[in-house]
Amino acid sequence: MNRPARRNPSSSSRTRAQGTGRQSAPSRTAKNTAAKNGTSKAGRGGRAPAPGGEFALPVTVTPALPPVEAFTELDLPKQMLATLAAEGVTTPFPIQGATLPNSLAGRDVLGRGRTGSGKTLAFGLALLARTAGQRAEPRQPLALVLVPTRELAQQVTDALTPYARALRLRLATVVGGLSIGKQASALRGGAEVVVATPGRLKDLIERDDCRLDRVEITVLDEADQMADMGFMPQVTALLDQVRPGGQRLLFSATLDRNIDKLVRNYLDDPVVHSVDPSAGAVVTMDHHVLHVEDDDKHATTTEIAARDGRVIMFIDSKHGADRLAKKLLAVGVRAAALHGGKSQSQRNRALAQFKDGHITALVATNVAARGIHVDDLDLVVNVDPPVDHKDYLHRGGRTARAGESGTVVTLVLPHQRRDMTRLMTDAGITPTTTRVRSGGDELSRITGAQAPSGVPVVIAPPVTETRPEPTGAARRSRRGGRPGQNRRRSSPARGNGR
Repeated sequence: MNRPARRNPSSSSRTRAQGTGRQSAPSRTAKNTAAKNGTSKAGRGGRAPAPGGEFALPVTVTPALPPVEAFTELDLPKQMLATLAAEGVTTPFPIQGATLPNSLAGRDVLGRGRTGSGKTLAFGLALLARTAGQRAEPRQPLALVLVPTRELAQQVTDALTPYARALRLRLATVVGGLSIGKQASALRGGAEVVVATPGRLKDLIERDDCRLDRVEITVLDEADQMADMGFMPQVTALLDQVRPGGQRLLFSATLDRNIDKLVRNYLDDPVVHSVDPSAGAVVTMDHHVLHVEDDDKHATTTEIAARDGRVIMFIDSKHGADRLAKKLLAVGVRAAALHGGKSQSQRNRALAQFKDGHITALVATNVAARGIHVDDLDLVVNVDPPVDHKDYLHRGGRTARAGESGTVVTLVLPHQRRDMTRLMTDAGITPTTTRVRSGGDELSRITGAQAPSGVPVVIAPPVTETRPEPTGAARRSRRGGRPGQNRRRSSPARGNGR
């Protein structure tokens, strides 16, 4: 399955007729030069001007391959098809069926789909299939996925691991908050695919633990959030280091003017596919604005958190999330906080306990607005209304995923009502607005709110298996020999492989 990056253009029409899902892509020898000097490819790409300075999707010059309705219609490795069946992934989501024929053919792709629409496999299956059969040299990955947050990196890694394992491809996850030494060791051992946040990957490159000059396929996942978080200079610096003429896949839930430069400078004649409008609302999601009074907001929040079933509650600040989680625990709600001030192990533990039901109320900042997938989560609550409509859409996107239904509730104080009306207009959403109070029937009907038990709870960390302390000969063996033996005999100079 080791495919060349480009094919003879003369074979394109024959390939389309055969329906194999392969198509040649145009040459891009000058791509990185254009990116570095800031020149635009608007003339080549048939790009229409954007009214009012807003993002205008490029016009595809080379016709796209038609979508497929089954994975078996694609030229995927048999091991991957078997793994899809084993994972219960039977029918492609629209964004997968539309983009995979083209990405498997080596085309650049610009894909927009709401959160939960299947973007990870849309780019991941193509990336893995086109990398299959190759072997990376130490420190020189062959494919790269850039993501904005640690949580999204872990979610992408988890989603792709079964397919990578089936193809015997090595994945390395490179994110901040975890041991850079272990990540460097994984890269030195050789990894065909690297899933990374920009800052940590930049650090590893500066340490000479990673080079990108052999990266043939680059994915930007949630590129608009990377722009919003100020990562764009790092992203473009990394893109300038990958192999010239390689494939670029850009997927996001929203496409706005913040990523216009990326599209102009790094994507060549991309196949453009949009499952939903940038500000589109999910049809299986109900939106409620609940008007509450200042003196009743905490009681209302507590009763929602005490519902039967899980809920993610978004709040503005780290300290606010910690305070609310502590108060909920004190009245009997199994709650935990998730925010950027927590260590990565704490964040992973809170999320794992939430997914398995050990925690029922996850109080989070915007760090959880993207990159977190929880099965059967039917309620998201904005305890503090988001700042803009994109944050609202991504917070709400934690529910109603993969075709399931869900509800998004926003608690709005009197002085916040005008701003909330404007935000909903920008998001293209017409919510149901209701005035509620704690203990009321309407609050219970919409959210399942109920009075908490009042019995304080303590969330214990998960039990981990510990190894017994070695004794006698075992301890001496692990230390490197008998008591009194010169341990320097196993130094690097004597060739112990370290």
